[in-house]
Amino acid sequence: MISNTELPSTRPYLIRALYDWCSENGFTPYVAVKVDNSVQVPREYVQGGEIVLNVSMDATSSLKLGNDFIEFKARFGGQPREIMVPIHRVMAIYARENGQGMAFPVSDEETLPVALSAVDGPTLSSTEGEDKPAAPSSGSSGRPALKRIK
Repeated sequence: MISNTELPSTRPYLIRALYDWCSENGFTPYVAVKVDNSVQVPREYVQGGEIVLNVSMDATSSLKLGNDFIEFKARFGGQPREIMVPIHRVMAIYARENGQGMAFPVSDEETLPVALSAVDGPTLSSTEGEDKPAAPSSGSSGRPALKRIK
């Protein structure tokens, strides 16, 4: 029997699945990233320690959605940049057009994902007795509010 500490994270698999869902249904996949020193992104576009990246086929080249990193090349302000985001720094992946997707807590521990819905209210709900993860709310980033999957 394999313990939870030996199991690989589900996060990269869920990110790939939602990326495919967005792409196949004509939506634009965005990823929200909590930036730290391990994240390679143009720092001038980071706001409040976060950055939202368009990872659609039209916006990127050489996109790799790996188990440990999301890597691609993209232009920012006309300048080509190489982007590398550790999977554990991805806060959410969602469709730009309707806000549907999934959010993840950014921590060393793997916990349950959070569903995104454009119609959810501005609060984060959780089951009784659970700690609420730090969650972005609707605001200047344009991301929808978060709601925990039960």
